[in-house]
Amino acid sequence: MAYMKKLETKVQELTQYLSAFDKIDQSISSGSVGWHIEHSLLVIKQITSTVAQSDPSLYQKKFNFSRSWVFLLNFIPRGKAKAPKVVLPGADLNKQSLEDSIKHTFQALNYLKDCQENQYFMHPYFGALNKKQTIRFLSIHTHHHLKIIADIIKRK
Repeated sequence: MAYMKKLETKVQELTQYLSAFDKIDQSISSGSVGWHIEHSLLVIKQITSTVAQSDPSLYQKKFNFSRSWVFLLNFIPRGKAKAPKVVLPGADLNKQSLEDSIKHTFQALNYLKDCQENQYFMHPYFGALNKKQTIRFLSIHTHHHLKIIADIIKRK
């Protein structure tokens, strides 16, 4: 599964920025590098949990223009969506908690691999995403935050 390998590579890439976890550039984002790392990891873990608990018999394939556009371009525009509270990092963010979160994220990805093809996640803008679409979304989302992290580091 090509998108799973891409996603695993992107999560591994997040680990390269741990030493810069406290860097911030308000002109790019109000979140620090660590905030973007943790947010990306929280999204993966939360969505994986949702997919794993879903009933594949309830999945209904439906066209969604926004999803098609993002998947075609492999790009999420900055500043267009607001993250749900459940995937917002807490104030107690530190390097050790990020390292633990990365380990748990790789465990979640292994769990996601075992999910059925029509287990799904209901995205607020893209509708129901089956396992393959979910993995692709997570890869695009993680890449989006990796670009923000790179911009923060480049400016400092």
